[in-house]
Amino acid sequence: RQASATLICPLLQMMKEHSPNNNTQANMVVVCIHGLVSCLGILENALILWVVGFRLRRRTVASVWVLNLAASDFLATLTLPLFTFYLSSSHSWELGSILCKTQASIFFLNMFVSAFLLAAISVDRCLLAAKPVWSQNHRSVAGAWKVCLLGWLWAAINTLPYLLFRSVTEKQDKKKLCYHNFALYSSSQDTLETDCKVRQAATAISKLLLAFLFPLVVIAGSYIQIVLSLRYRNRRRNFTKMVTFVIAAFVLCWAPYHIVCMIEVSAEYWKQNLHLVEVGFCPKFSVRIRQSLGAVFDGLVEEGGGFLLVPGKSLRAHIQRKSSRDVSLASPGSQKGSQSPCISPDIQQLFPLPSPSEGLRNTHMDI
Repeated sequence: RQASATLICPLLQMMKEHSPNNNTQANMVVVCIHGLVSCLGILENALILWVVGFRLRRRTVASVWVLNLAASDFLATLTLPLFTFYLSSSHSWELGSILCKTQASIFFLNMFVSAFLLAAISVDRCLLAAKPVWSQNHRSVAGAWKVCLLGWLWAAINTLPYLLFRSVTEKQDKKKLCYHNFALYSSSQDTLETDCKVRQAATAISKLLLAFLFPLVVIAGSYIQIVLSLRYRNRRRNFTKMVTFVIAAFVLCWAPYHIVCMIEVSAEYWKQNLHLVEVGFCPKFSVRIRQSLGAVFDGLVEEGGGFLLVPGKSLRAHIQRKSSRDVSLASPGSQKGSQSPCISPDIQQLFPLPSPSEGLRNTHMDI
């Protein structure tokens, strides 16, 4: 293993030799913004955990979804101060290998579990609208917990490669880089280039498919099915606008990150794309801002953002109202003999669960 530890992938070697021009004043502004975002993100998710975890009188399916999303986001926001310290250290990772692996693993765990839960929420809403009788008989808090546990297990399995290959590398300018070293565990120099290319491409494509494209298809398909099941044209028009907003938010929050990941893959084949990896800091950082302020962003969509004004009471009441609407929507009596589901007139208020930006609050520049 000592021999393999000295091996470095060509992309990582180029990053070692490359020293970006860091404007000191601009970097201080970034540090201040990121520090503020870190504090808001931690407080925001702690508030949601406290309200949903301890203040709700009755546990519901909706509260289980929100609780698990908030737990994932809170865990991820706890690593935000680490990245703030990285930025304040002139973009040099001085916190050691263990914290490097920890922050990366938590980020990817959050990414995969959030995508899984958002897709599960969309399917749950679709079944609630299209199969109200079935939902009343089979939809349960215990079932929601099982789905969430499956999501956490799924996310942990997909996070394992990033835990194994994350390491700290010293650059030529003596700064330290917390990044993937896909040369680890390579058998020899002869297979190094192939191993690096395959591993870089495999991780980037798996993230793109499992944490972006597949959830996007599920989310879009579920909400489109709900739109098609709406009877009233004006209600369909209003809900269509909301669906468009939800899907656009998911794409805008995640697409920049995955584009940068694919650029990193291309840099393994076309070295002239290396400078684009540095440019990729901007979209990754902007995603980080949107993710950390996701609850504020989502709150503006949820019935006027009432829970932002009186956090504890209003958020608790909001989830309780949402749960009561779930029951009324799934009630067999709402069908009145019709074979097709009859959707409540206020259905556009029934689906304001966390939007896809909820799980995207914590992005690291070198992830």
